[in-house]
Amino acid sequence: VQLVESGGGLVQAGGSLRLSCAASETGFSDSDMAWYRQAPGKQREFVARVTSGGFAVYEDSVKGRFTISRDNAKNTLWLQMGSLKPEDTAVYYCRQIIQGSVYWGQGTQVTVSS
Repeated sequence: VQLVESGGGLVQAGGSLRLSCAASETGFSDSDMAWYRQAPGKQREFVARVTSGGFAVYEDSVKGRFTISRDNAKNTLWLQMGSLKPEDTAVYYCRQIIQGSVYWGQGTQVTVSS
């Protein structure tokens, strides 16, 4: 399984970014997918999750600002981020759970300037 994130970058506070995660596994449609993030000096934390059935949940601080979505035909997961804040600065990771195994991407850096 290979997960490749992209779409990170530098953005001003209040701006938007769209992260993508391309998955190589053909079982993508049966996978539980999520985004996590890790800020410098902090633990990796949950951001958002979407089940194989399309049910989405979000960490409280991103509710109403971030939207997680998936395209099973393209084996792709997205995270649309809006109203970005400096505290959203982190490396964002894609996570896939398939057949009980957990896989992580290499991460993409998001930096929000004030």
